[in-house]
Amino acid sequence: MPWPPRGSAVVDLRAGVIGLGVMGRNHARILSRLPGVTLVGIVDPLEITGEHYGQLMRSTAELLAKGVDYCFVAVPTELHEEVGLLLASSGVHALVEKPLAADVASATSVTKAFESAGLVGAVGHIERYNPALREARRRVEAGELGQIYQIVTRRQGPFPARIADVGVVKDLATHDIDLTSWIAQQPYVSVTARTAHRTGRAHEDLVIAVGQLASGLVTGHTVNWLSPFKERRTVITGERGALVADTLTADLTFNANGSVESQWEDVALFRGVSEGDVVRFAIPKPEPLRSEHEAFRDAVLGVDSDIVTMREGLATVAVAEAILESASTGQTIALPES
Repeated sequence: MPWPPRGSAVVDLRAGVIGLGVMGRNHARILSRLPGVTLVGIVDPLEITGEHYGQLMRSTAELLAKGVDYCFVAVPTELHEEVGLLLASSGVHALVEKPLAADVASATSVTKAFESAGLVGAVGHIERYNPALREARRRVEAGELGQIYQIVTRRQGPFPARIADVGVVKDLATHDIDLTSWIAQQPYVSVTARTAHRTGRAHEDLVIAVGQLASGLVTGHTVNWLSPFKERRTVITGERGALVADTLTADLTFNANGSVESQWEDVALFRGVSEGDVVRFAIPKPEPLRSEHEAFRDAVLGVDSDIVTMREGLATVAVAEAILESASTGQTIALPES
């Protein structure tokens, strides 16, 4: 992305990072090198070893005293509301790691605080910046698949010891909830789900969820921390074929419906009678984390950019809670209209 953005003044924004876990380190790395931004400091109350890209501070108050325009919040999910409200009351813009907050009540509180203060608030749903998904959304919007029938995601891998405060629904499935609604450009209206606990933790480590969006489009999400391999795949099926996005490699493949019938019966039975061409698109692949921070920086400067708003993050938390409610009750849960 060119810098400075067209129509904006050249200013040096002062930014901070709150929370220096795995994601906090990655965000600090990006902010320390982002044009137009000075990384003022990083907050973490614990003793941190290794490279952390900026001055280490022990409290958010200490960082705010240095003067910052915006912060990235990477503390545990249960602390998002507390830190978010402090930043809003201090007049500081914020990009908060997903999910926006631990529950709908907390997410609503944070969203209203930033909206009332007239601040830019966003959520770090990083998959929206994955090159494969961005290209898929562009092609869907251009009508290349025709009518969309289904969006299915699979997100699975080994258990991450660093996650302790939430289960797979709020830590991982929120990615799939957000990207599905974003690609389809419509909200969820209902969900049905089942979860399992296999690692002895308080939170679920497996979920399979089926959802329906406003148009009737069907979604399916398989998410777990139990697989020995890592998979991140989104399949968008429409009347003209299917787009398959692998967000680990940022590859996007199109499997077209065809009109050439196979004369070899055994092959036709194995592959289907409407197999068409398969194309893997050559697309630019900027780092999603950098794209996310460029978009938020520009939003703080008042330039139109594609951030994930806190209002959108709140909707995702609501769907995640409905999935957990469905798994607990065995019922299909209807989502309230936005």
